[in-house]
Amino acid sequence: MDFALTQEQLGLQSAVRDLIATHVRAAHLDVVRAVVDSPESDGEPAGLWARIAEQGWPAVAVPEEYGGLGLGLLEAAVIARCLGAGVVPGPIAANLIGGEAIRAAGSPEQQSAWLPGLAEGRVRFAVALLRPAAAWDRPGDGVKAAGQTEGKLTGEVGQVEYAHLADRIVVAAETDDARAEVGLWLVDPAATGVSITRTPTLDATTRTSTLTLTGAEAEQLPGADAATVADLVSRATVLAANDLIGIAREALTRTVVHLRTREQFGRPIGSFQALKHHLADLLVGLTMAEHAGWYAAHALDAELPDAAVAVSVAKAKASDVARLATARMIQYHGGIGYTWEHETHIFFKRARRLEQTYGDAATHRARIAALTLG
Repeated sequence: MDFALTQEQLGLQSAVRDLIATHVRAAHLDVVRAVVDSPESDGEPAGLWARIAEQGWPAVAVPEEYGGLGLGLLEAAVIARCLGAGVVPGPIAANLIGGEAIRAAGSPEQQSAWLPGLAEGRVRFAVALLRPAAAWDRPGDGVKAAGQTEGKLTGEVGQVEYAHLADRIVVAAETDDARAEVGLWLVDPAATGVSITRTPTLDATTRTSTLTLTGAEAEQLPGADAATVADLVSRATVLAANDLIGIAREALTRTVVHLRTREQFGRPIGSFQALKHHLADLLVGLTMAEHAGWYAAHALDAELPDAAVAVSVAKAKASDVARLATARMIQYHGGIGYTWEHETHIFFKRARRLEQTYGDAATHRARIAALTLG
């Protein structure tokens, strides 16, 4: 079966790459470095969100009736892959998943209240779906809803990305309702009983917080059940996988450029056979991951029967190849690759964070075995 992006999707990819190259200065990572070198900042490049909103990225999966583009996860994955290649800071992926939660599980009133603002970039979301140590398929573990009618949540979720910039946080929580063991709620970060504590992270291209809820008022998304929440986690996993794939492709590209120009013993070091074999193996693994990332997004959009396996295949391959590509990037750049001034560590640290986000390669390989072998 041939599987490739359409001309419209390639056009979107080109537009996203152009904006990143122009406004994030991807070649030298000037804007990214400003965020990395200022850990006390909010983690968002000045003016970037306005440009993103102008381009319609927040609207990519919002239905047209609410002012969105009415596209799917595959188009969102195109954006995520470009973000990874540019190691772009900001709450873009979390915002897309928050919008998916409203679209899939919100009431008509909630959709009308939130989706137009999301499409225009006026409102932003964060998501708290999994505790860091929770099993991949246990969304809501760590937060408990205090009864269906009370609408109050108690619990704690760590590593919530950009919670401090969100207008609402989409929280997965366990319920007492036998019909839905887990549900989704909208939490106002400024509400009583909500505490957001910024936490340090290895990857300085993002900002994470611990979200602590103590009888916090919350607005339930009535259409959410365990299957809805699992689908939302799958979608977030696919975006993380495609970000990793973008990181890996850019790390390989920059490494090859270096190997073509760096000379040793009177010849480019890229001509040495051992390095060529390593890079050839890496390219094969990366190409497989790239196709797996596109297919997983398509499988979820089309509700294909192998979607669950496709998600785990994509995340496992992406985690492995991004770890290897960024490690090789440091190794093959030699002494310069170990310095703070060079960009290698930025790619490596982002890859290490996303490798663990929504399950690492070992977790997803075990899930593939469970799904295929029972």
